[in-house]
Amino acid sequence: MKYSELVALYEQLDSTSKRLEKTRFLSEFLRKASAEEIEPVILLVQGRVFPAYDEREIGVANQLVVKAISLASGSPLAAIEREWARSGDLGKVAELLIRTKRQATLSSTELTVKKVFDNLRRLTDLTGSGSVDRKLQLIAELLSSARGVEARYVTRTVLGQLRVGTGAGILRDSIAWAYFPKVAAEVMEQDGKATAEAREEYNELLAKIQAAYDLTNDFAVVARKAKTEGVVGLDKVEVKIGNPIKVMLALKVDTVKEALDAVGRPAQCEYKYDGFRLECHRNGNDFWLYTRRLENVTAQFPEVVDYLKKCVKGDRYILDTEAVGYDPKTRKYVPFQDISQRIKRKYDIERLMMELPVEVNVFDIISHDGKNLTAEPFHKRRLLVESMVRPEPGNLKISTSIVSASESEIEKFFRKAKADGTEGLMIKKLDAPYQPGARVGYMLKYKKVMENLDLVIVAAEWGEGKRAKWLSSYYLACRHDGGKLLEIGKVSTGLKEKREEGFSFDEVTELLRPLIQEQEGRYVKVKPKIILEVAYEEIQKSPTYESGYALRFPRVIRNRTDEKGVDDINTLEDVEGLYQQQKKTKG
Repeated sequence: MKYSELVALYEQLDSTSKRLEKTRFLSEFLRKASAEEIEPVILLVQGRVFPAYDEREIGVANQLVVKAISLASGSPLAAIEREWARSGDLGKVAELLIRTKRQATLSSTELTVKKVFDNLRRLTDLTGSGSVDRKLQLIAELLSSARGVEARYVTRTVLGQLRVGTGAGILRDSIAWAYFPKVAAEVMEQDGKATAEAREEYNELLAKIQAAYDLTNDFAVVARKAKTEGVVGLDKVEVKIGNPIKVMLALKVDTVKEALDAVGRPAQCEYKYDGFRLECHRNGNDFWLYTRRLENVTAQFPEVVDYLKKCVKGDRYILDTEAVGYDPKTRKYVPFQDISQRIKRKYDIERLMMELPVEVNVFDIISHDGKNLTAEPFHKRRLLVESMVRPEPGNLKISTSIVSASESEIEKFFRKAKADGTEGLMIKKLDAPYQPGARVGYMLKYKKVMENLDLVIVAAEWGEGKRAKWLSSYYLACRHDGGKLLEIGKVSTGLKEKREEGFSFDEVTELLRPLIQEQEGRYVKVKPKIILEVAYEEIQKSPTYESGYALRFPRVIRNRTDEKGVDDINTLEDVEGLYQQQKKTKG
């Protein structure tokens, strides 16, 4: 397949913000792609060369791309820097300079999708002495063969700045439209006026595609199964030990009665720990530990592997757990922010194990002896956990819980949970399946506080006076349909000026600096990656921001980038729900 064909798709996707149009463009393209072409196409339209759970990244800096553009186009570095400063987009700079060169040389080399995909994957494998020069040659080779507009998209993909609006929902629907046209046709063509029967059949198909994705975290695998094996192939997708799946997520409730009305009586109530999800995989002597964001942190937590060997029976399983930090002197739980630094650290592991120990609390099981347990009822999965785990407090144990139908008993247990240093309770439906990646009514969180928001930084401003060296004001956005990010306000409080005092302006500046895409005066636009948990006094209607809402007196609570990605932040629907809830509370 010619890369120009994929670029034409990028242009189509970039030309509209309408979800249905994006879905139609992508589905038509997928229908024409061969089974071998599906993987590179699906990944490249997401701006990736590996699935989301794969920790390998292209990892190329702006300045290396500047050099590659110079090498491919023959333009001086200074000229490229000037054009970049003017446009703020290296992709457009590459397009302009490569187009000019090709007009002069009349070169006819055609770039293929395979060539782009292979070169970009090779970039991730290059390390050590001479690797920078080899990366430069690989990028310059692609740009030298590219036409102008192709150079724009090669550059954006290399830098992780593709952004053509293909979120998970559009990818899922595109697979349905591409490979199951008879089921999708009536829904597609009736513009929302399809019969109830057609809509039900279509929704069942989407649920199968979503379920297959939730078990693999790779739309390329799902699309290939759909194309080559149809619905049967989707049904055969299984959990694979070593390959992380998205953990089941909880909805929030404000009262115990509301929780019990949703999950039924009796219900299982467990401590809600202020830690981080840890998906623990074992296959014989091989172990993998994944965070909620599917990051492999096995190397960062070697003691957890020892706990699993010592405290858990069996040699093939996937456990769902919460790792919570505690003070080694007082043995009391500490906030997530205290322990979060261990997630990213790759050095001084042994020292950190002593200074910042974690206790692993097991609360569910996803796979056992090669059997997928997601369809089994929760109470059976929990019994299996209890039969497998030999508790060792401070290292690994089963989450503290009770089963009750009494609101007063659960409230008493809630008070005990708070007194023990946790955030509150998780309240669970006893006969519920495990639904990966979904917020469903099977598992509810009860904290008795106004819910904070997880939002992504999309822009920032350099400070003034003593804060001039820091990016100290942050523009925050929530997520909307199709993955669009909508600004909801600006925050500049809650952070410390010294690192030793806690989460600081200096740390956020360090995180944001490599993500800067454009700058105008004190204002910078950044790649959306850094997730902040934000508290606020209230949500207000506001025409100032795209979301239509603003946060009154927002303040930063903590950095959640290690736990969550942009797809996990709060949505506009969440904000609207909290706004309505707030109105009811005010009476």
